[in-house]
Amino acid sequence: MPAQPEVTQRDLRSRSKEIMDAVQGGQPFTVTRDGHRIGELIPLGHRRRFVPCSEFAAMSRTASEVLLDVFRVGQDATAEQETDDPYAR
Repeated sequence: MPAQPEVTQRDLRSRSKEIMDAVQGGQPFTVTRDGHRIGELIPLGHRRRFVPCSEFAAMSRTASEVLLDVFRVGQDATAEQETDDPYAR
């Protein structure tokens, strides 16, 4: 998969119409600021809403094994945590 083009914050500001037209046309971009990647512009209409069964099966063949006992311990530990009440004083 080819890397998506990068666009700087400054270019985004100065070439916003050109860049947004490209996004609308299906081109994703990675946004950078001071040389650091900070986000992505992706076309909404091109998001995958599901994974085809054949692709899921192919990914599953190479996935690591899930140990149910370890999974359950992790779930129990998470469920036992108290949540912070933002309104408690």
